[in-house]
Amino acid sequence: MTVAEMVARAREAQLAFERDFDQVKTDKVVRAMAKVVYDHAEELARMAVDETRMGVYEDKVAKNRGKSKGVWYDLKGKKSMGVVSVDPVTDLITILKPVGVVGAITPTTNPIVTPMSNAMFAVKCKNAVIVSPHPRSKKCSTYTVELMNKAIAQFGVPENLIQIIEEPTIEATQELMGAVDVVLATGGMAMVKSAYSSGKPSYGVGAGNVQVIIDRGVDYSKAAATIITGRTFDNGIICSGEQSFIYPRADKEKVFKAFVDHGAYIVPEAQRDQVVNAIFENGKMAGDVVGQSVKYLANKAGIAVPDGTRVLVIEAHGIGKEDLVCKEKMCPALAAFPYDTLDEAINIAKTNLANEGNGHSAGIHSNDEDHIRQVGLALSVSRLVVNAPVSTTAGGAMASGLACTNTLGCGSWGNNTLSENLTYKHLYNTTRVARLSPKVHIPTDDELWAE
Repeated sequence: MTVAEMVARAREAQLAFERDFDQVKTDKVVRAMAKVVYDHAEELARMAVDETRMGVYEDKVAKNRGKSKGVWYDLKGKKSMGVVSVDPVTDLITILKPVGVVGAITPTTNPIVTPMSNAMFAVKCKNAVIVSPHPRSKKCSTYTVELMNKAIAQFGVPENLIQIIEEPTIEATQELMGAVDVVLATGGMAMVKSAYSSGKPSYGVGAGNVQVIIDRGVDYSKAAATIITGRTFDNGIICSGEQSFIYPRADKEKVFKAFVDHGAYIVPEAQRDQVVNAIFENGKMAGDVVGQSVKYLANKAGIAVPDGTRVLVIEAHGIGKEDLVCKEKMCPALAAFPYDTLDEAINIAKTNLANEGNGHSAGIHSNDEDHIRQVGLALSVSRLVVNAPVSTTAGGAMASGLACTNTLGCGSWGNNTLSENLTYKHLYNTTRVARLSPKVHIPTDDELWAE
């Protein structure tokens, strides 16, 4: 089936779905989409690891379960169509309507939960969706869509409401982006730029390079355990994963001991070049290390690490463009930076973000609310995670207040439209019915300009 045929069928399905399904019926469909991924979490995780040869099976199981629960938690009971409010003073009526057909471009690093969540957001607002998977993960992404379609068939959903390009190519993806009504571009920067050039409204993402500041006075053991947990989740494949930690110079011995106690290997200076050259080739992250284990990294670098090593820690030789380790590393490796003052720590983080990852996410471990706010005000990131793993919190957690998603906007800092987590509210159009209400007091000029 051609892309044009898929889009035509999607438009027919969307019109029928919009006509025949109300909020209650639609929510039953969306719930079923999440539940089937939750129920098949282990099977889908195994398929993803086997096909992509990246990540950790157990972490992908947790991700499949966590994201399916989290997205449904966010969407459950939310109005997403028809009249949703009438202002008691202005009488302004707000009406939500579908955008039409959504094109969802998905990465090989998140081949299950990204198509699931983006399809849920689309259907929640009575849209049709066509997924364009990464060629390296097309089988597990296609199976995910098949499972969702089987799960929702019981509700009489129009055929072709959720489709996937089973043999994806760059040309097919580009054609899709130009033919749909809205594009969701989750993946590499080249693909995001292509989406923005498609001529259609597009929501893209930016590169991650999460900087984490460790404040003085915190429990260094707890901070180290949390940072390592975030960094090693799914072998560091998540864009919101911790990349660097910035620690108090005066407490270096305590901080490094805490990291070693939780499975870090502090790379000796004599081995540093071997490790850096294993992670980066020609100034860019090597493709073969993405989502691979610490053992793979060590073997590639030609070094021996103790049994039980979970992450490599590389002491930086500068900030920003001065050292390659300041960049994103989608594998179990962390860069370490000392600081003397909080202002210096902020400057290190800002410089590294300006080099790569501007607008995405950062973290802080602190017991000082003033310091937390100071960092939040200073850093050009769309989310600052406090005392928690950034990798599994920035994309939404039930207790965080952040929308659960797999598409994290980076704002104008990262050349994105969004500076928040993509969710259903970005996939509806809004009509506002306005009138001149006699209930509104119109101030006199003197009242208006009074100080």
